[in-house]
Amino acid sequence: MSILSQYSLKIVEPSEEDIAMAFINEAKAFLKSKGVDQWQKGYPDANTIRNDIANQKGYFLMTDECPLAYMCIDFEGEPAYDGLNGHWLNNTSSYGVLHRLAIGAEFRGKGLATVSLRLAEDCMKRRKTGSFRIDTDENNEVMKHLLSKNGFAYCGTIWFDNSVKIAYEKLL
Repeated sequence: MSILSQYSLKIVEPSEEDIAMAFINEAKAFLKSKGVDQWQKGYPDANTIRNDIANQKGYFLMTDECPLAYMCIDFEGEPAYDGLNGHWLNNTSSYGVLHRLAIGAEFRGKGLATVSLRLAEDCMKRRKTGSFRIDTDENNEVMKHLLSKNGFAYCGTIWFDNSVKIAYEKLL
């Protein structure tokens, strides 16, 4: 039995916004503790998460009935990716994006970020997207390592939230 079978993705309901924001705030504190400037200037805020949820893009990583992490899976494209300084592996408009992956503080260190990526990838494959794109801050070494070990290729840089982000892609 695959470890992935223990987990699932669930669309976040509007009544669960506070749980999603708690994951985001725990991730902000974690990034700050690692000296990473990402998410330290307001973004993502409650309006961002509320918008994810309203558009049914906000997901919880679940085991049994317990949410473990929050993420946004978007199939509508990312405008910042149009200005990539580099080259995408897949030059079509058919891609999925993972934004705002935030593992709950008490669940960190258990491989759940990899589980989240794999389940997001499965979701994108079911939608028949050509690839999976994601970005992170230049100094977010934890996320850069996670992406590298999960088969994502460095594609270049983008400008988002008033800073340079490192863009990655994985063909599906």
